Amino acid sequence: MSYKLIEKGPNVFEIPVTESQGMNVPGRIFTSEKMLKTLTEDKSLEQVINVAKLPGIIEASIAMPDIHWGYGFPIGGVAAFDYEEGIVSPGGVGYDINCGVTLISTGMSLDQVT
Repeated sequence: MSYKLIEKGPNVFEIPVTESQGMNVPGRIFTSEKMLKTLTEDKSLEQVINVAKLPGIIEASIAMPDIHWGYGFPIGGVAAFDYEEGIVSPGGVGYDINCGVTLISTGMSLDQVT
């Protein structure tokens, strides 16, 4: 599927929030024009859009130059979420070697770790 991409600067492209119903923020892709052409070969841009629809997402659904199809988020996907309104997604990019997020519960307070 093809998506509307707006060139925002050198190697920065954006999928506007008007591209798909429910997007809370734009999708921002950091890649070259040459590499951008390969993104039509998988569904990674669709995943950028899906992440942009998550509750509490801040600023943009971001894709770094290594973007490719993942389990939920695209591999190379980055997203920040509001503390109060956002989500926690430890398996967003998948479970491959060195992918994903590790969560740990401790008895420490916020003051002790900041």
